[in-house]
Amino acid sequence: MRAFIASAIGVTCSAALILPLAAPASAAPDTSVNAAAEVADPADVPGSTQSLPLSPLSTTSTRETGAPAVQGLPRRDVHPFSLVGVVWDDADAELHGSVQVRTRALDTGRWSGWQDLETHNAEHAADPGSAERDSGTVRGSTAPLWVGDSDGVEVRVSPETTDVRGPGSTSVALPEGLRLELVDPGKGPQQPPVTGTDEYGTEQAGAESGSDGRSGMSVQGSASFQGSVIPALSKARTEVEAEAAAGAVPGSKPYIGPRPRIVTRKGWGADEKLRERAFAYTKTVKAAFIHHSATGNNYTCSQAPSVLRGIYRYHVKSSGWRDIGYNFAVDKCGNIYEGRAGGVTKAVMGAHTLGFNTNSMGIAVLGTFTKSNPPAAAVTAIAKLTAWKLGLFGANPRGRTTLVSGGGNRFKKGKKVKLNVISGHRDGFATECPGTRLYKKLGTARTSSAHLQGR
Repeated sequence: MRAFIASAIGVTCSAALILPLAAPASAAPDTSVNAAAEVADPADVPGSTQSLPLSPLSTTSTRETGAPAVQGLPRRDVHPFSLVGVVWDDADAELHGSVQVRTRALDTGRWSGWQDLETHNAEHAADPGSAERDSGTVRGSTAPLWVGDSDGVEVRVSPETTDVRGPGSTSVALPEGLRLELVDPGKGPQQPPVTGTDEYGTEQAGAESGSDGRSGMSVQGSASFQGSVIPALSKARTEVEAEAAAGAVPGSKPYIGPRPRIVTRKGWGADEKLRERAFAYTKTVKAAFIHHSATGNNYTCSQAPSVLRGIYRYHVKSSGWRDIGYNFAVDKCGNIYEGRAGGVTKAVMGAHTLGFNTNSMGIAVLGTFTKSNPPAAAVTAIAKLTAWKLGLFGANPRGRTTLVSGGGNRFKKGKKVKLNVISGHRDGFATECPGTRLYKKLGTARTSSAHLQGR
């Protein structure tokens, strides 16, 4: 594993296989790919990653036109997977073009239509100059897409054309070393910590058996909680714990929301052998950046732990990060999940908002909310989580704060930027994230979060 040095004040912290371009529809799965994935991962790590190099699809020579060829893989059989993405060698190189995939469902054998992968994903990353960014293992990547259990795939990566109106049009070269990543998230906990249904008829979070919100279980100051679920606490009990952690006078009643129910890394089945062993911290949490995962909305809430395991593996094994990038995740039913390791009460350094990972946290709502409205349960979960976590650090959800940019396409490195305490990713970086529909709900989340804090 790569080595990182972490402190309480900040981060100090396969070989390519030559594969046939095409395989008959009836061909057996490519076992050489699977073997490579198993060799690359420890034998006892659940799940796997198939990494397939992409090649030019066009048989026509590009020498005459000078245009880069479309790259991809023709339709082929593969070992089962549920999440797909494309990576390339240089993390600083952008993919100017489109990435589309088709997949075959494992249960029905039917092929999907072409689905787009989000190519503008560089802004979800560690800050420039950080140890994680400069580790030498980080790769450029699209956002991953959840496709469900599949055993067939076809992909095409088309370069962007600068002018399509005439013969003088040119195409931008694609990044070097394009590879298709097919992620099997593996099996999770025997009893998924998700029950009930939301207004859409999908599963909703239920109370932990035997828990009524009065649990004496404390996670203050702990780097890692060992259970599957951290139970919710009442506001009064949360205030007592916050006072004790801050060394405040009992009865001072800090502005903090009641601790929500949180599914831990153990609860969603994170394999701790994948990530870097050391934790990385920043000084405080002054802001929360809201994201959408851009993995699509075609999942049930009982599948959310699998989606998280897929994203986790994609971030670490395919993108070369030290851990999953987000500090927390929220599913469409409002379940809240622990993200990057280091302790849910602590200021863990994430890799979610390029240039603004210091003194902030990142919350990803699982799904894509560019044209789809986020479920009310997810927006409520954002409010609950921020009311509690920001309250631990004395931050007002309806307030504004100043962060120093680490560098990005919107603010140069070193610039002091005034931001909402609860901001969308696009507030710190020129990006579509967290999707127009989710971004419009942040005002509601701020108001609700402040109310939960008692403001």
